[in-house]
Amino acid sequence: MKNKAHNLKLVVVLVFGCLSVVAQAQSLDLLIEEALQNNPEIQKFELQYRIASEKVNEVNAIPNTEFAVGYFISEPETRTGAQRARFSVKQMLPWFGNIGARENYVSSLADAKYEDIVIAKRKLISSVSQSYYNLYSNKAKQQVLKENIKLLETYETLALTSVEAGKASAVDVLRLQMRQNEMQQLREVLQQQFLSEQTNLNNLLNRDNTVSVQLVAELLIPTEDVEINSPQLALHPELLKYDKLYKSVEQSELLNQKESSPMIGFGLDYIPVSERTDMNLMDNGKDIVMPMVSVSIPIFNKKYKSVSKQNELQQQEINYQKQERLNSLETLLNKAISERISARISNATATKNLKQAKDAENILIKSYETGTIDFKDVLDIQELQLKFQMNQIETVKTYYMQTTIINYLIQ
Repeated sequence: MKNKAHNLKLVVVLVFGCLSVVAQAQSLDLLIEEALQNNPEIQKFELQYRIASEKVNEVNAIPNTEFAVGYFISEPETRTGAQRARFSVKQMLPWFGNIGARENYVSSLADAKYEDIVIAKRKLISSVSQSYYNLYSNKAKQQVLKENIKLLETYETLALTSVEAGKASAVDVLRLQMRQNEMQQLREVLQQQFLSEQTNLNNLLNRDNTVSVQLVAELLIPTEDVEINSPQLALHPELLKYDKLYKSVEQSELLNQKESSPMIGFGLDYIPVSERTDMNLMDNGKDIVMPMVSVSIPIFNKKYKSVSKQNELQQQEINYQKQERLNSLETLLNKAISERISARISNATATKNLKQAKDAENILIKSYETGTIDFKDVLDIQELQLKFQMNQIETVKTYYMQTTIINYLIQ
């Protein structure tokens, strides 16, 4: 009887000791790097930024040069001869600084578009990290269930021996078997959820869904947290984008002022003239060359006043949007900090409870030496152990999930 009790205790130690083994795993940093290189959403935003940047060359142009040709069906007679046709060329030029204002405006829009890339990359890093931690939590729970099933099998063997000795009921064996069935069912459900989450992570990396993800065997909550500097939140790209949008409206207003200025045009008319044959005159048949200068003045400039008013209102709107988003990010940051602290507290409690549950298990093992083991108590203690182990894994996942959110906000 003492040998059986010793063997049972050894099995328990080996089962739970496996939790401390660290296996070779794929680095989360490498997964993030691969995602940043291959994710189609990032590539989409990068192309949008390149398109916005290319528009600088589009606006760096003057209006088209106008060419005109006219032929007189009925040639008008002049003193020096009949006019046969008219050839015209005309070029309008924007006012000084107009083209530069356009370039500055389009460049400011491209700068705002660049922040979309930074935001998308931060969100991708957060998504990859959270998916990784979900996979870790799932795998750790599967391992705990596997170990507990093996432990229950050991208890089942002892129960069968006790039944033969008349010290236990067959009902105790059935209870142990039913508990194993429940745990096996939960493990199989977790396996399916793992495959689903693995597909999600592979899609974030834009690779084949069947690629297996290797995970760390154990994640521990660090003894201390890195100090969080709340003012860093003001440098978040979601907020910087509003600053750049505000600047783009400023550039839009400068452009509006330039476009309300006159446009100046230069041209040339050329009219070929036929010689008169009925008389000999000075400049007989001399062609006409007429340089021209034109000015386009926006006399009715209500349009530009309206655009200025719209720009002013848009700047106010951007300021309100930025303040609203800042409030939301501050709330999110404070919530993440609070939940991470709660996760640390809960993890410490779960660790303490798990130790006490193991102490209770040791007491039951020792009671087996006297033949007074109660398998109902065994199931109760085993259920508590499983609950505390699951809670421990969940608190670790919660800690790292909240850390991911904090990193998104302040790094």
